[in-house]
Amino acid sequence: MELHLPRFFKACNPAKTLDMGNPEDHPYYIDFSAVRGGKIIEALGRTITRLSPDEPTCQLFTGHIGCGKSTELLRLKAELEKQQFHVVYFESSQDLDMVDVDVSDILLSIARSVCESLEAISIQLKPSYFSKLFNEIKDFLQTPIEFSTEAEFSVGIAKITARSKDSPQQRQLLRQHLEPRTQSILNAINEEILQSAIEQLKLLGKKGLVVIIDNLDRVDNRSMASGRSQPEYLFIDRGTQLRRLNCHVVYTLPLSLMFSNE
Repeated sequence: MELHLPRFFKACNPAKTLDMGNPEDHPYYIDFSAVRGGKIIEALGRTITRLSPDEPTCQLFTGHIGCGKSTELLRLKAELEKQQFHVVYFESSQDLDMVDVDVSDILLSIARSVCESLEAISIQLKPSYFSKLFNEIKDFLQTPIEFSTEAEFSVGIAKITARSKDSPQQRQLLRQHLEPRTQSILNAINEEILQSAIEQLKLLGKKGLVVIIDNLDRVDNRSMASGRSQPEYLFIDRGTQLRRLNCHVVYTLPLSLMFSNE
């Protein structure tokens, strides 16, 4: 059999995440649950599908960077989709500057990813709170960010998150405006996005909505002004808000927090 070098390299590339929703990746997957202490992905899935299918859940997943978390989370996604759940998986590092992250950044990233995923299956959401918020942001930043009323909602959020990620100065200004409104943003996500999404998904025969946020374990461990590390600030001090999303959520978190007394 002739060796196909490009295919061989692709199969051996450690930087490539296996997608278990893709049958071509199946032969390359190795189950390491025996040396990882148990079937963790199965436990996460069981909590969603059996223990609390109709009530929101919030679960945490961690491990060393590069140990295969993304592959396992994509396997979880594939298994949940077989159980007729709509799953939104995204890498938070695509939206966020991992050196400087706040809860409002994470919430907007979740809102964008959920809406983008729904738009892909022709579910269009028009949250009134965010339409108002977009106009406030445009006026507050005094920069030309165009928000077309005809554009998909996810596009509007993407413009904001892109501007925030690329410019530390814009990020700080935006955060000054958004942080006092975090609770209102959370309420709007729950009431105008997640609740509406779940209702429409169930009309399509889906059992519920699951959001998987990958790469938050890569949040920089820098110290905040309060003396807390950034991961402690996000997942401990502000963890209550991250848990309050009205759908099934799986967050990756830094391994260091597994050794926290809090």
